[in-house]
Amino acid sequence: MRIVTERSQSYPTKGGRRLSTIPTDRECIELLIDSGCKRRVIVHCCTVRAVAEEIISRIPEADKDVVIAGALLHDIGRAKDHSIMHAYYGSKMVEAYGLSPVLVEIVRKHTGAGLDKDDVEELGLPPGDYMPKTLEEKIVAHADNMVSDNRVVDHNHSVSKLINKGAFRGADRVELLHMELSDMYGEDLDIIPKRIGEYPKLKIIDEFDLE
Repeated sequence: MRIVTERSQSYPTKGGRRLSTIPTDRECIELLIDSGCKRRVIVHCCTVRAVAEEIISRIPEADKDVVIAGALLHDIGRAKDHSIMHAYYGSKMVEAYGLSPVLVEIVRKHTGAGLDKDDVEELGLPPGDYMPKTLEEKIVAHADNMVSDNRVVDHNHSVSKLINKGAFRGADRVELLHMELSDMYGEDLDIIPKRIGEYPKLKIIDEFDLE
């Protein structure tokens, strides 16, 4: 599924700055800061960005700008809530900032390899679609699966966590998504921790005074 994005429009942030509907790296981090995200969350988002960038380096059909912005903003909802609700809250925040609807969808659908209708009901989430469908949604979701805090890990880390919670359907979905994207990448994505390092250098972090 291809997506069409509009990059020429801009909207003001609460600090008075204007940003494009698909924001740049700097704009994304400024949004995370403006929203109240702590340094730990921002470093995590930047690490997910590094993994996502490596994945799309071999999947040229993915929209790079969308994937990068989605990776950086995926956990913006943690400024408000650290529960399973953070993805929903984050999608509403991205929508309120006037960003592209494709980013709203990425943020809402990034949990694991998605949440099905039964998950949504069991977890008490607001009704809605929480399953990644576009290539960009899938890449951001799985890049997040491969980052634990600020460390790049293989996908089994997320699978094991889900199994330990009894979320067997979720674990199966992560496995299937891993196989799908590994096939597109041309190699098992579990090579990524070795390729970019478990703690990749995040140059843009140094440009901000984060507490």
